[in-house]
Amino acid sequence: MPTKKSFHARHPSNISRKSIAFCFLTGFAVLLFIGISISRRDIAGCKHGDPISASVVWDQSTGGGSNGLVTDGDQIRHKVMGFVGIQTGFASAGRRRSLRKTWMPSDHQRLQRLEESTGLAFRFVIGKTRDRSKMAQLKREVEEYDDFLLLDIEEEYSKLPYKTLAFFKAAYALFDSDFYVKADDDIYLRPDRLSLLLAKERHHTQTYLGCMKKGPVFTDPKLKWHEPLGYMLGKEYFLHAYGPIYALSADVVASLVALRNNSFRMFSNEDVTIGAWMLAMNVKHENNRQLCQPECTATSIAVWDIPKCSGLCNPEKKMLELHQMKICANTPTLVSDE
Repeated sequence: MPTKKSFHARHPSNISRKSIAFCFLTGFAVLLFIGISISRRDIAGCKHGDPISASVVWDQSTGGGSNGLVTDGDQIRHKVMGFVGIQTGFASAGRRRSLRKTWMPSDHQRLQRLEESTGLAFRFVIGKTRDRSKMAQLKREVEEYDDFLLLDIEEEYSKLPYKTLAFFKAAYALFDSDFYVKADDDIYLRPDRLSLLLAKERHHTQTYLGCMKKGPVFTDPKLKWHEPLGYMLGKEYFLHAYGPIYALSADVVASLVALRNNSFRMFSNEDVTIGAWMLAMNVKHENNRQLCQPECTATSIAVWDIPKCSGLCNPEKKMLELHQMKICANTPTLVSDE
């Protein structure tokens, strides 16, 4: 059975003293030709003296530096074992409330204890909208909870692949992490078990970790083109992770960061898009069924209503119900051989 790595968690809120008066981190640019700059902002009424939220702004003028990274001089990439970006949207305030009442702590002290005990950092990830009312509501939520990573990209379902790529690039800019985890806001997660999974010793550095499936690839109904590979094979299948949760190792994300935005093709589905890219990059696929369990067990890591829904079917209610079950929230962790 694989051995586990030892690690020393470092809470990502240990930023420089210069940033204590601000509610957002100062960042640096990521990408070649299209960079990301992370700017500090002073939000009136921010009650957290040591802020952890970050606002990521696209900098069209940045040509990139070494490895596409440019720093303002005092910004550091915080060392963690895993960064978990919980993908959310403007219609999902209820989901975030349920999450903060269950496995995602709502106050900084408990969140810090979770991050220190697991070596993982957790942030809600959301884009922007032209609706000023919704943006004002989001600002108030950021001020109250300070647990967001804000992306300068339109928050639209049709643009999820672009948001996902932006997330990985922003996360890489902020955190020096062994793994970068994409998770949806409608799954029940056991962070302690996710930590154990990510901490396993691996002999390969380019890892695509998830609950894998072989699904039909979207094809052109006229030409029967196999989109990810470009083969005229009609109906084809390829292995990729279910979308609610998967992880990419640091080496894989570093390769994504170095890509120009138009280097790889975007598909309508985010999980298919990432899966096709992983196929093209010839990374190691690591399948773990504990990331897609329909009910809580002593080894389940992520629970959601597979295959009925891509997540929990009624997440706001179901999340709270699961958390009341001892088998979900309080059962000891059993190490799986998988």
